[in-house]
Amino acid sequence: MERVKVKEIFRNKEEYLGKEINVAGWIRQKRDAKKIAFIELNDGSFFKPIQIIVEDEKIENFAEIVKLNISSSIVVKGLLVDAPNGKDSLEIHANKIEIMGKADDDYPIQPKKHSMEYLRTVAHLRPRTNTFMAVFRVRSLVAFAIHKFFQEQGFVYVHTPIITGSDCEGAGEMFRATTLDLEKLPTNENGKIDYTKDFFGKPVNLTVSGQLNGETFATAFGNIYTFGPTFRAENSYTPRHAAEFWMIEPEMAFADIYYKICA
Repeated sequence: MERVKVKEIFRNKEEYLGKEINVAGWIRQKRDAKKIAFIELNDGSFFKPIQIIVEDEKIENFAEIVKLNISSSIVVKGLLVDAPNGKDSLEIHANKIEIMGKADDDYPIQPKKHSMEYLRTVAHLRPRTNTFMAVFRVRSLVAFAIHKFFQEQGFVYVHTPIITGSDCEGAGEMFRATTLDLEKLPTNENGKIDYTKDFFGKPVNLTVSGQLNGETFATAFGNIYTFGPTFRAENSYTPRHAAEFWMIEPEMAFADIYYKICA
């Protein structure tokens, strides 16, 4: 039986209601009594999890299921029904559960609010939190909307280099990219770092803007836009400064400012 995504279940309720379906995902929350357990399962396709009803008399490995920790992964086969607590709620009465992966007892992300400082210490797991799932869903939709807008306006998308030898804006500090041994830096006759021994044979940095590259492409394609990561080595730890961010930079040839932009 083909796996059904949680998003499809909630968006096409009538198609699956009263039918046996397969779902797979990670346990977000779990509570159990003697003969029954309730699991909130999330498969990454939808912000809202779906509840799984696990009954001892139906599930052979019930004792093993109730011992699973948060973020363990399972595959569930069961009947989709309306939950008794509301018209928009659905639940699956499990007939079979297969354990795909068990999370450790000391799994660091639990169903409670964690500070951003703490989540920074477990960066490989924080995408599983509600906060990061919400943020990156929004980012995905915004990025899609940006591309959709410019493509509909006839702009060509240009990938500009991330590693560059030019300082486009000249005002911001840049991150230096090098393969030189920092403990044994080669020097020239003037006592300065000899970048001819570096990977590119000259100093290079992470880009602060793709504007210069964009302008050259605009003289070929007319209207172009860039959308990608930008880096600023500003030594300022505030909510208004970011070492890395994504920036949109459109360039237009033969453009009338009033008509093309203001209109």
